[in-house]
Amino acid sequence: MNDTLTIALSKGRIFKETLPLLAAAGITPTDDPDSSRKLILDTNRDDVKLVIIRASDVPTYVCYGAADVGVAGKDVLMEHGGEGLYEPLDLKIARCRLMVAGPEHSDSGRRRMRIATKYINSTRRYYADRREQVEIIKLYGSMELAPIVGLADRIVDVVDTGNTLKANGLKPLEHIADISSRLVVNKASMKMKHARITDFIEKLRAACEKS
Repeated sequence: MNDTLTIALSKGRIFKETLPLLAAAGITPTDDPDSSRKLILDTNRDDVKLVIIRASDVPTYVCYGAADVGVAGKDVLMEHGGEGLYEPLDLKIARCRLMVAGPEHSDSGRRRMRIATKYINSTRRYYADRREQVEIIKLYGSMELAPIVGLADRIVDVVDTGNTLKANGLKPLEHIADISSRLVVNKASMKMKHARITDFIEKLRAACEKS
């Protein structure tokens, strides 16, 4: 598979919003990830494969060369650190915000605020920059539940419409970062498949500018 261009994607919103950009680059999957059990999807081109993995694993697959390029949310890249990766293009898709959220008025009585999140590194950096000492609790899902049951005072999570927060009596309180999906490239692949990857980047860039 040395001559194959391997693209790492995650299911869901990023995959769906990446499809038109791939089509503009002349790449269309021949398998539907929602109905197929295959983790490596064929495309209309024999020399291009799509690897379907968890969103949080995309930077790792690309960093270690298991995929040449990938599409990952900036939230994931901020958490991963982005070492060993080029990040040549903001695809401007799957936009949302990384926010601190919680009840509008909360006083837990604790001296040190508890923050529930899966974004441990980003949360730690954010509060360190503000010189605030907080206790960070790692959760993998159902973040909005943590303040309701008293596990945490606030949460750090990605927010799109804010409807889920509102439905659970929470609201966005502090803005950490604007998030969109980025193209990431393995550094070794960029050298060994430079012409192909550069051409792929430029086609995606043109498609992003049109959209």
